[in-house]
Amino acid sequence: MSQHRANARRAIWTCSATLFCWALSGLPGSAQELDALEGRLVDLTYSFDETTVFWPTAEGFQLDVLHAGHTEAGFYYAANQFSLAEHGGTHLDAPVHFSEGMQAADEIPLERLIGSAIVVDVSEQSAQDRDYLVTADDFLAAEKAAGVELDGKIVLIRTGFGQFWPDREKYMGTAERGPEAVAKLHFPGIEPTAAEWLVTQRDIKAIGIDTPSLDYGQSTLFASHVTLNSANIPGFENVANLDRLPLSGSTVIALPMKIKGGSGGPLRIVAVVPE
Repeated sequence: MSQHRANARRAIWTCSATLFCWALSGLPGSAQELDALEGRLVDLTYSFDETTVFWPTAEGFQLDVLHAGHTEAGFYYAANQFSLAEHGGTHLDAPVHFSEGMQAADEIPLERLIGSAIVVDVSEQSAQDRDYLVTADDFLAAEKAAGVELDGKIVLIRTGFGQFWPDREKYMGTAERGPEAVAKLHFPGIEPTAAEWLVTQRDIKAIGIDTPSLDYGQSTLFASHVTLNSANIPGFENVANLDRLPLSGSTVIALPMKIKGGSGGPLRIVAVVPE
């Protein structure tokens, strides 16, 4: 019986991925990626609730139940309202976040948010150093492992810190809130010179990481954000389940909440992994 259920689940995954292909096939420039949308679906998004990790100075997620029950007419009805900061949980950093005049959340071309992915695995280095800075050599090593360059790819950095979610102290370095807590943040990020290398030596679609920020926790100038955003490269932060992706071969679909003029927003990101 368990084997029948497993076969059924695989059929559902394949069917769902194929439906993605049909639904998105009209997007310009994405036909090659969409042709590959058959395989196992992996959710790279954390659910939003009261435990969701936000920056120490940001307001967290709040869900207010407006109604949950049967109405006088006899049918069941549920409706909520929620509030949250743009930058928390699995979310988008739009280029305008750190670069004036660059694309806002609603202006990012869909072609940048859908594409083949390469995983840069620095989990061993990050296990030894909470403040590890991802280098250009790490990106080159990922290219060698994948057998292709980063050009035209969505780059996903796996530090291994996803294992700590949602423990704020283990994940961020501190569970404290407020401006004073920012100086106590400790987690890996991208070395500014490596961000510059990506912009000048490669042409990537987008970049994501399984930590709260593209810049490491002790950053005060957020230089990697500035460099990447100034090149209109969107970022994905607090990405989940990167340990379930191969180093290459998966296709990522990262669709943010379309907030007009937004500097970011909640992101639903999934990967399709060929079987």
